[in-house]
Amino acid sequence: GVRDPALNSRQRGRGGHTASPSPLRTPALQLPEAAMSKKRGLSLEGKREQMLQIFYERKDFFLLKELEKLGPKKGVISQSVKDVLQSLVDDDLVLKDKIGTSVYFWSLPSCASNQLRNTHSKLESDLSNSRKRFRELVEQRDRLKKDREESDERETALDELKAVEEQHKKLKGQLSCYADNDPATIEAMRSAIEVAHSAANRWTDNIFTLQQWCSTTFPEAKEQLEHLYKEVLMLL
Repeated sequence: GVRDPALNSRQRGRGGHTASPSPLRTPALQLPEAAMSKKRGLSLEGKREQMLQIFYERKDFFLLKELEKLGPKKGVISQSVKDVLQSLVDDDLVLKDKIGTSVYFWSLPSCASNQLRNTHSKLESDLSNSRKRFRELVEQRDRLKKDREESDERETALDELKAVEEQHKKLKGQLSCYADNDPATIEAMRSAIEVAHSAANRWTDNIFTLQQWCSTTFPEAKEQLEHLYKEVLMLL
């Protein structure tokens, strides 16, 4: 048959040699970005967004078991639907209510808007209060710096304060020397003396009673007992 000259030219290499055909190169397989993201799994925030989309798209009420069936279609596995749903309820992005024995969940775009609006209002209020407090602290700092500026009047006041503190310490030490003359201390000593006097009288009566009993019970030893009593009194 007739050969194509161009084909013969491509097949011949330099020096008249026939060039071997180049091997085929297969391009690297690249997965779509969405497929790779789905393979890695969604983050918690991504799961929250996907669950909210279910509510926003359908605008309906759902039971938990219904959401567990719809979740996988949005990339949220059924086992994690309950936890993701609870986090949305905690943030007031999803509402729930018990009707009979069933618990229903629902959410509208207005719920998220209201929650964001309330959060924004609270943050604005906190920021305003923080700015006000900051201004007050700056003013207080400036006043304190002004009052503590070095001056002859301030140095004199500090010297007087130091002298008064030393005098107070000295008088306090002297006062401790007169603690025995304190009215409360004297009154306590008087009470203790009265108690001791009453105890002495009571034991004296007991001794005389014992002496009479011994003299009556042992009349033959009366003189020896009296001599013994005198020795005891001399020791006291």
